[in-house]
Amino acid sequence: MTIKLQTSFHRDLDQAQPQPMSSGPTPSPTADPLTETLNQRLAEAIETRSRSAKAVAERIAREVERICEKSDRIQRSGEVKKWQLNLAQHRIQKIAGYYELGSKRGRSELHSNLSVIVYRHIAPTRARLGFQGRYSLIEDFLQGFYIEVLRAFRREHDVPKDYTPRTRVELAEYMAFTEQYAKRRISLPGRNSKQLIVLRAQGFANGQPPETSIDMELAVESGKSEEDESVSRSAAARQVREQMVSDTIDPAESVMRDRVIKALVTYLKEQGQPECIDYLTLKLQDIPAHEIDEILGLTARQRDYLQQRFKYHVEKFSRAGNWKLVHQWLGADLDRNLGMSPGQWQVFLKALTPQQVKLIALKQQGRSNSEISSILNCTPKQAEKRWTKLLDLAWQHRNGE
Repeated sequence: MTIKLQTSFHRDLDQAQPQPMSSGPTPSPTADPLTETLNQRLAEAIETRSRSAKAVAERIAREVERICEKSDRIQRSGEVKKWQLNLAQHRIQKIAGYYELGSKRGRSELHSNLSVIVYRHIAPTRARLGFQGRYSLIEDFLQGFYIEVLRAFRREHDVPKDYTPRTRVELAEYMAFTEQYAKRRISLPGRNSKQLIVLRAQGFANGQPPETSIDMELAVESGKSEEDESVSRSAAARQVREQMVSDTIDPAESVMRDRVIKALVTYLKEQGQPECIDYLTLKLQDIPAHEIDEILGLTARQRDYLQQRFKYHVEKFSRAGNWKLVHQWLGADLDRNLGMSPGQWQVFLKALTPQQVKLIALKQQGRSNSEISSILNCTPKQAEKRWTKLLDLAWQHRNGE
């Protein structure tokens, strides 16, 4: 489903062109080191330097500093600078991707991706609409959503109230922000969460008045002006706040989740499992099993087989070469005793053989598989299998099995 964005300020950007690479001015000695680093990385990613690119780098720097300051998980890690660079690199890669696509292709790609996410949520549950009917609703919904995103961008990045992206790099930044904003996960009662754009689409489908489509971040912050205070006192704001404050998602979670999903998709491609990738894509959109069967053309037996195959590969992915990324995402890496309390960890170590304890010590030292295999007098493949077995034992012990 490829549809063009039609907002007026987007049409003005069709002629936006990249500016040529130049040596640029010498950095000021008082310039923020993080900003200068990100300015250099962004220039390398998009192969151009310009005043607008430098402003984009400054906004990324402020954003990652704010995220790291708000995240308890990052503050506890003791690696705030490392997290800042990782988060910033994630943003830069997104911007560079849209920059490479250009104005028209980038907008078409973004619009298509968002349309797929909201397709099944855009109409009332009992409505039997075909593609054309949903297409019209999606167009109406997304036009309003893009305006909301622009307002959110202006507020979150502290730019003028009339700011509009004018250059190619600014448009790429806006499109990357739109994707990120749409996919923000909002906590709901029962420890569930949904993407922000899905909540917006469901409200649109149910005929929710436009004035109740309030900003999720504004709902949990105290008002800064008399107008903001009046919004925060409204029934809609109180309802959203009650649902969100009890279980706010750490801002670092979405980045870690994206990294894990990207690595899992890459792994499934390497394993020649396109059906598993399709299944994962649909599951990430919270599509129920019977609709997945219809979309993929599966019988009940074929679906069971696909689910078993998918489960096998996910377990292999999480306990083989990608264990470190997955455990970091779960807060159960080696620095955190594989997710165990100090008491559990001591009991777990006592139950291991001396060779297994030595293997854990070598992993904690950051030794490579080849080094570990040499020290333990085994092949790299055997070392990997022994570590996978250890992760299985840790999982069983952590979950009380």
